[in-house]
Amino acid sequence: MEGIVRLAVYNARVSWTIVGLGNPKDEYEGTRHNVGQDVVAEIEEKLPSGAKVRALNVYMNNSGGAVRALVPSAKAAQKLVVVHDELDLPLGKIKISTGGSGGGHNGVKSIIRALKTEDFVRVRIGISPSSPAGKPKRPDGKKVVDFVLGKFRPPEREKLKKVKKLLSEALALIVEHGVDRAQSEINAR
Repeated sequence: MEGIVRLAVYNARVSWTIVGLGNPKDEYEGTRHNVGQDVVAEIEEKLPSGAKVRALNVYMNNSGGAVRALVPSAKAAQKLVVVHDELDLPLGKIKISTGGSGGGHNGVKSIIRALKTEDFVRVRIGISPSSPAGKPKRPDGKKVVDFVLGKFRPPEREKLKKVKKLLSEALALIVEHGVDRAQSEINAR
């Protein structure tokens, strides 16, 4: 799959690279797998001042090469934020984490391999429907690919409005006040 890596580099003192993973072709616009790229693209103007944004076309599963060109060391990776879709979270939720494996996300796995470190920030955007108890209802086996490449339905797009506002707030908190504060304020919601 092709993907767009969007980046924003903030202030001269502490530069952050924010990468929203997604697919560039029109057929992928509005799909669940594109949510990282789509949401980052929509909130760029709301991010802290001084943001510079570039888009690079790459294969989603090979995102690491493009990110490696922008994040030259493991130390620089500590100021990397990767925004991506997450099957294990219900739609409308985001979760900020640091380190750990790529889980089942091939774009994140590619970045880990290319940077030779897991030590970067992930902002995971939930894409799964939820049960009445609020737990994600992840699709079964072979249905996963169709689900993630499927487009959001109108009621789901309404929930994405909340996600955009929350993501904008989360990225601003990370950049301006650090990951710990962002996690404590955002993950509890």
